[in-house]
Amino acid sequence: MKKGLALAAISLVAMASAQPALAQDNTAPAPKEEGIKDIVVTATRQATNLQDTPIAITAVTAEALEERGVTNIGDLTSVVPNAQFRRVQGAFGPGVSAFIRGIGSGDTSLAGQPPVAFYIDDVYYPVLLGANFDLLDIDHIEVLRGPQGTLFGRNSLGGAINVVARQPRTGEASAYGEVTVGSYNRTDLRAGFNLPIGESAALLISGLSKKREGYQKQLDFTCEMNRRGTPELAGSFPFTTPLQNSTKFDKVDDCTIGHFGGEDVRAVRGSFLWEASPSIKLTLTADYLRDQSENPADSVVDVDPARANSNMKSQANYWGLTIDKRFMTGDPYTTYVTYTDRIAACTVIPGNTYYNGSVNERGQCTRGGYALPDHNNLRNWGVSGKLNWDLGGNIDLTAVVAHRDLDETHTFDTDGMPIVVEHVINHLMQKYTQAEVRLSGTSDLIDWVVGGFYFDADGDQHASLIQASSGLQRALHTTYKPTSKAVFANATVRPFGERFGIVLGGRYSDDKMVVNFSNISDVSWQTTASDIVFKVVPQSKKFSWKLGANYQPNNNLMFYASAATGYSLPGYNTRPLQFTQVEQSEASEDIAYEIGAKLDLFDRRVRLNLAAFYTDFKNRPTTISGAEALLNDNGQPQAGNQQLEPLPGGPPGSTRCSTTTLPGNTGIVCLGRSYFRNQPATIRGVEAEYTINPIDGLEINGSVGWSKFISPDIEARTVNRRQSNPFWTASAGIQYRIEADALGGSITPRLDWTFESSQIVSGLSTKYNDLMPAKSLFNARLTYENDKHGFTVAAGVVNLFNKFYYRNVFDYQGLGYPQTDAQPAPPREWSLTLKKQF
Repeated sequence: MKKGLALAAISLVAMASAQPALAQDNTAPAPKEEGIKDIVVTATRQATNLQDTPIAITAVTAEALEERGVTNIGDLTSVVPNAQFRRVQGAFGPGVSAFIRGIGSGDTSLAGQPPVAFYIDDVYYPVLLGANFDLLDIDHIEVLRGPQGTLFGRNSLGGAINVVARQPRTGEASAYGEVTVGSYNRTDLRAGFNLPIGESAALLISGLSKKREGYQKQLDFTCEMNRRGTPELAGSFPFTTPLQNSTKFDKVDDCTIGHFGGEDVRAVRGSFLWEASPSIKLTLTADYLRDQSENPADSVVDVDPARANSNMKSQANYWGLTIDKRFMTGDPYTTYVTYTDRIAACTVIPGNTYYNGSVNERGQCTRGGYALPDHNNLRNWGVSGKLNWDLGGNIDLTAVVAHRDLDETHTFDTDGMPIVVEHVINHLMQKYTQAEVRLSGTSDLIDWVVGGFYFDADGDQHASLIQASSGLQRALHTTYKPTSKAVFANATVRPFGERFGIVLGGRYSDDKMVVNFSNISDVSWQTTASDIVFKVVPQSKKFSWKLGANYQPNNNLMFYASAATGYSLPGYNTRPLQFTQVEQSEASEDIAYEIGAKLDLFDRRVRLNLAAFYTDFKNRPTTISGAEALLNDNGQPQAGNQQLEPLPGGPPGSTRCSTTTLPGNTGIVCLGRSYFRNQPATIRGVEAEYTINPIDGLEINGSVGWSKFISPDIEARTVNRRQSNPFWTASAGIQYRIEADALGGSITPRLDWTFESSQIVSGLSTKYNDLMPAKSLFNARLTYENDKHGFTVAAGVVNLFNKFYYRNVFDYQGLGYPQTDAQPAPPREWSLTLKKQF
């Protein structure tokens, strides 16, 4: 592979040398003004031109975001090669799943350190929960691929998202207002203004409101069975409301009782700039976001009756039901999910270990008769201060202090059925303070940055897991106190002139997280085998480094190569269901090698950025999904683990457990669990980004990425011997600005295409691979811009050809449940936007 990277580098040099218009020039780089516009980025913690920055980085300006209709982080999948950003599975709340070059996470637990770090104006966001924020008054976004630690405050294993917001301006006052209407009663309002205060201060305020009805219908199960003419399939399960109680005199045609997949978001952000002197600037920022959106759309795509255990069967029998495919609606845009337990509190069902009349020490019923909210409740606010001080002699000081507060509750109806297999309600709180100080300088010989970073947080998690399938109901209370201290430095040295640079970077980090975990039975005065109380302190003191070199033969070419190390904190099982599942894991460590080129060709009418990478994981703790027997009150398996099948490809002692693998009449109840196993791996890949501007007004841009993840756990599989993420990602867009003098402005049609190759659902079965095939999606947008009056009208269509696909698929059958869930993406949606600049 390394030989291949070297050959690729030689090919890039040869291709560039073949361009007669790009002859070598030993003079100093001149400003680049004609052709494709430059983009200034701060990825090196100094303002540099994107094409002069020796890092694999995608930079998207606010103008480009608007042209593509990108309004949140999840939409960045359409512009970044070898990256996937999407709303996570419902169990993890209103977060974003972020993967770059095959490294990432979709788990919003407070216990982890995300492999992809998020920053807004130098402020680090430590959890993915709430990271799917709307893009509000953005200047540009930078997506850095590969380990980041020698330039950014917090180390990250896979990459970093750096969101740079617009800053207050002391010049002329300005304002804007924007209204968008569209499918599913969509109404978005955005507005903001910049107000100079005297000659040395300015205030920038912006806000948004987003409201949209969900695209998935929630159906009343009994009403729908009656509507379909199969009332016997509903048994005696009750109606949700009397309005759906069909009689021979009144037939209900629509059994919709709610929706999922909608939005309800409010946000406001304000920044105050004070220029104390020509060399000192202080910016104070505050923001507040409230998200009460509906839970994600989630459908039951399969039910296997053979996997229903005695608890599930007896609960269904209470209503005269059978667990089978009657709980599948047949339409992914409808669901029978309820988020309620219709069995009254204190009910006893013979032979059922969950509905057994459990009460607490006060005699209050603890099971049955509840209703969970079916929407998010997220509050996220913060304040920050940023000082920029020009110390003279090309040396700058930057200091950032920030405090953030997150409070969020989300729920998940795991089974997606009217009955209760598993329900979850999770309340998360986190407060954190961080500080970062950087000194940077430039000279003919060296550009350098040195800095220090401090992070301290308090997290608190309260959750209830209602697992009627196993007969358990647990109360979870966990506190987290992470701290991180680091010093870092990065320098580009040019000993042989300004065309050749050597990059040296280092970081020393001291990370620790104190975790107090408590997961106990709802019958609190009785000790059971399911009660789990422990304390863990994952910690690490680590030095990481970066080495690189770059060469610019002329103003329009750059070639670079680098090697960098990355790491993450040691981990532990964050969701143990009994004491046998308390387990810690080692830290992840890797070395990432990269070569690349940044080329402006044909008089800057073509921009081509190329990279090839090879990541070598020395330590890579993986999580393998399996199951085990539920222990009895004496802490022993009910019939002995020796009767369980080994987990294929799992560590010693790991097992499978389901009604299809157990011998008959064992009495064993299966309990899902995860096993840790250290599996070294390698990731290799290539990626390209291009912009073509053949004539004025016409722009073509896009990207393509390929990556391959190789590891022993994948090679050991008997089926699906491949990575979970797509091998290929690609995107392309074309737009042409047509001057329309008669209309006082211009008209710009644009078409965008995004492609992802197929994905697998599980490493154990090929059963659901057809749910995640390769997909091509198209978006279209037509924009009219009036130059004289400063307003814009844009009509857009997302998913132009109404392509159906699933965002996520979760095979719960592998954990002993009867169902498999999937999250359908929205169908085709239209929008109309009116924006006015003042």
